Amino acid sequence: MAGFSSSKALSYSSLLVVFLLFGFSEAREITVGGKNGSWAVPSSESQSLNKWAESTRFRVGDTLVWKYDSAKDSVLRVTKEDYSNCNASNPIEQLKDGETKLHLDQPGPYYFISGTKGHCEKGQKLVVVVMTPRKHLGISPAPSPAGEVDGPAIAPTSGATSLKGGVLTVVALGVFCLWF
Repeated sequence: MAGFSSSKALSYSSLLVVFLLFGFSEAREITVGGKNGSWAVPSSESQSLNKWAESTRFRVGDTLVWKYDSAKDSVLRVTKEDYSNCNASNPIEQLKDGETKLHLDQPGPYYFISGTKGHCEKGQKLVVVVMTPRKHLGISPAPSPAGEVDGPAIAPTSGATSLKGGVLTVVALGVFCLWF
């Protein structure tokens, strides 16, 4: 293409690398259950928050958001054993402000139960498995640690922010290719 310099190609190549590095790793705020008011006793097994978590990909840097009536409930972060036994007596963390945000700062499983007596036993509990961050430039997802824990399996999904990063990368690649 006439008038196209190698410095321009380098600039566009650099732009493409930036999109590839950052376009797929955007941290998100994820509302637990996908909507407000989901932190409640499920009406059936199919309405379990763990069913929702199985179809959601959680990454280091994401933030979980619970919205609930703080006069009636709370969120307890607990150990795997306390999760299994619905033991609310010794939580790692007690969250009770009604609009709780918890930053997922490391990979692996996070266990949550309701702080209201009897709710955990009725199914108001959640396991979130956070993926290990990618260590290389590439598009393939990092392996899930789900096989190492007794929690729900994590199925790949495409969230809006991941889609936005992918679209930006495709657009940048298309612009780059137009110059050649």
